Parts: sequence; structure tokens; C-alpha cells
Amino acid sequence: MSQEIRVRFAPSPTGHLHIGGARSALFNYLFARNQNGKFIVRIEDTDQARNVDTAMEKLMESMKWLGINWDESIDIGGPHSPYRSMERLDIYKKFVDQLLEEGKAYHCYMTTEELEAEREDQRSRGETPKYSGRDRNLTAEQKQAYEAEGRKPVVRFLVPEKEEIHVNDAVRGDVTFESDGVGDFVIVRQDGIPTYNFAVVIDDHLMEISHVIRGEEHLSNAPRQVLLFQAFGWTPPEFAHASLILNEDKQKMSKRDESIIQFVEQYRDLGYLPEAIVNFIALLGWSPGGEEEILSIDELAEQFSLDRVIKAPAVFDTQKLAWMNNQYMKEAAEDRVVALALPHLIQAGRLPKDMSEAQTQWAHDLIILHQEKMSYGAEIVELTELFFRAEIDYNEEAKEILAEEQVPEVIAALKTKLNDLEEFTAEHVKKAIKAVQKETGHKGKKLFMPVRVAATGQMHGPDLPQAIALLGKAVVNQRLAKLL
Repeated sequence: MSQEIRVRFAPSPTGHLHIGGARSALFNYLFARNQNGKFIVRIEDTDQARNVDTAMEKLMESMKWLGINWDESIDIGGPHSPYRSMERLDIYKKFVDQLLEEGKAYHCYMTTEELEAEREDQRSRGETPKYSGRDRNLTAEQKQAYEAEGRKPVVRFLVPEKEEIHVNDAVRGDVTFESDGVGDFVIVRQDGIPTYNFAVVIDDHLMEISHVIRGEEHLSNAPRQVLLFQAFGWTPPEFAHASLILNEDKQKMSKRDESIIQFVEQYRDLGYLPEAIVNFIALLGWSPGGEEEILSIDELAEQFSLDRVIKAPAVFDTQKLAWMNNQYMKEAAEDRVVALALPHLIQAGRLPKDMSEAQTQWAHDLIILHQEKMSYGAEIVELTELFFRAEIDYNEEAKEILAEEQVPEVIAALKTKLNDLEEFTAEHVKKAIKAVQKETGHKGKKLFMPVRVAATGQMHGPDLPQAIALLGKAVVNQRLAKLL
């Protein structure tokens, strides 16, 4: 194993960056930074049928947005280039040939139909389906006969029988598998392209990867990979398999589960802050040393260690994510909050795309008025609905407030005071409300609740003078006049 800490994130370019993949990338990044090591991003694109155009670029864009930066990859190069599997086929071929020559791998000519029939037969006998090893010892004549039929072989790795395979796991300890349960697995497909399990072993060895940190769903790949390391006489890296991520019903999270937003790009588009997403996913299966939960990426790196990665499944708590993002939104610079929220008001048709200076300032003030309450940018559309509504539909609770005996006096006085204002600003509105208090003698709830309900239609909301100022003199006057 390499003396230097070297870790990698090796996604397949099959779609957007999933929250589980983002967590794996983040854990690797944090571990590398904590240990003064190197973090490598490698693209495992050998499964050509599943690859998606532009997926690779989108994966890397999402990682950069999160602030997860790498030391070696396809864009910046490094001492172990290339960092894309399909550009390393010549490298893999040498090692495939070595296994074939040493009798540790062989050509298998079974068709898809034959393999399925074999599995069906095993299932009918109550056995776990696995490859039977039918083509392990084919003669040259048998191979020629199959090839004459037009069959193209795969290459299978010859799994030793009746052996224990030990996976050294930093999270789970020594995990043992029986080789008889694995079966001879494919390392090269019919098209001559190696499978993930083979390519990843060659790359991990040649790139001197010291630790493989990934999700628990990859644990079943570990015994195959350990067998390949052993076949070449190489020391496997240390493995660390983080817990599964469960949904709020404590079920394994599926990419088809619509109860949770699962892709990093979606969170970016909804107006979440990347540092909040990083903070949240770091706590999915890892715990910091103290009680503090709000941690920057640098603070996370300073504290990160594999011995605090938890075996128990992590639950994706959407409410906690919203709370955490809100903590970051409260502290964010005003211009940044506006940049997150404004596109959603425009997209919803609430504001024009091209705005005057006055409109831009009004939009800025409106968004900042709701900064304390906002969990993410897109929420601004719902939070500001009252500012774009022509008519207020007062609910029963609001009607009860407006039915109180002092209300007509308060509303009439307020209408007069607001009408007299030359500058309709929050500061002047505040003075007008104080003047109503002095004139009518009503204060506290008796004053502020009718004013808020009459002007906004809501029992609770943002700063009242600021809200009234943003609604504008004409709108507020119209609402008060209608009530009177």
C-alpha cells in the first residue's frame, strides 16, 4: 500500500450526481485533506451502454459547486494519466493477458439464454444463482466450434474454491466472504471492454490508491476486487464502506423515490447553498467530535476520520436539511441571497426578466425581508405571495380579528395617516402606526394584529412596516378602503 494517503472518487457518467455519490466524493475529499493526501477523480466509463452524453461534465460541475476540489483528474491531469477508463484499454489488456496466460482467467462462450436457463435451474433447486463454471476447461477444439457458430467469448476470472475472502474494512472490521458464493465473474465483456470490477482494481493499484471509501452498496464488489488484487500479488487498499442512506420511512433510498430530492443539481437549481448541502451530507453516516453541527468544509476536513464513520444506516431528514440551509441563508450576504431567490420570482412570472432600477431595488428589499424565514431560494415564491395578490381572501381566523370592536377606528386612523405620507418608506410607516396608537389609545395586539391582517391578510409575517412599505401606498389604501 502507498505510504502517501491517496483516495479516489470514481463515478460512472450515467447521470447527475446523486446525493449518495456526493457523500462518497465528500468523504474521500475530507479524508485526503485531513491526512494531507491526494484526492483523485477518475471516470469509470467502461459500461458504454449506460453512459450519458454530458454526464461527466455535469458530475464534475456539481462537485465544483459543492467546493469539492481534486488534485488529479481528466481536466488537470496528473502523474497517472489518463484518468478515464476508456482511454486505458491498452493498459487493461496487458493484465487480462497475464491472467489468461497464468490460468487465472478463461474464455467463456455461454450465451445469455444459456446463462439464464442455468440460473433458472439453480433457482428451482433453491440455490443462489451463480455461474456454474461450464467453460472453465474447454479444449481448443471446443473453442473453435463455438467460434465457428459466431459466438464471441467473455473473459471470466477463475475464483478459487472453498476459500475465505477477507475484506479489511475501516468501518466494519474484518468482513469475510465465502469464495464458493461468488462464482467465476466476468472481467472482459464480449466487446473486449473490461468490466468495472476489473478496471477499478488495475487503476487503484497503478494509481497507488491507499484507501477505497465508498457506500455500503459496493461492499458486494469488494470480495471480487480482493481476489483480483491477490491474483496479481498486490496488497489491496484499505476499504471503508459507509452506511446506507435511508429515506424518512427508514427504507433504502431508491433513485425512483420521489419523496426526496436526490440529485445535487436539483438542490442547486432550487436555490440551496452548497456549503449547507456539504454540511448536511457530511453528517449522513459520520459524526463530529463535539455537539456543534454547523461546520464549514474546512472545519469538517479538520475533524474528519474514518473511525467516526458510522455502521448504522443514515436517515435523510429533509426537515433537518431545510433547517440547516436556513441557518446558512440567515448568515449569507444579501446579494447572494437575492441571486438565489430572484430567478424563481422571474420564472414564476411575478417579476419581469428586464427590470428598471426601481424594480430591481424593490425586488432586493422584498427578498431580504424574507431572508430570515427562507429555507432555500425557490421558497421565495410562496413566502411573497401576498405582495402579488390583487385581492385578499381573509380566512375565518383573520375575520375574527377584523370583527373586534376597535378595528374600524384603528383602520380609519391608519388609512388617514398613511395617505398623508409623502415618503412611503418603512421608517415613515412605522411612525404612522405609532401616531395611530397615540390617537386611538389602542396598542399591542389590539393595534398591530388588525393592521397586519388588514394590510397583508396574514396573522404572522415579516417586519410589518417594511411589508406595508413594499406593498405600496396604492395597494394598502385600496385594501383598507375596502375593509372600511
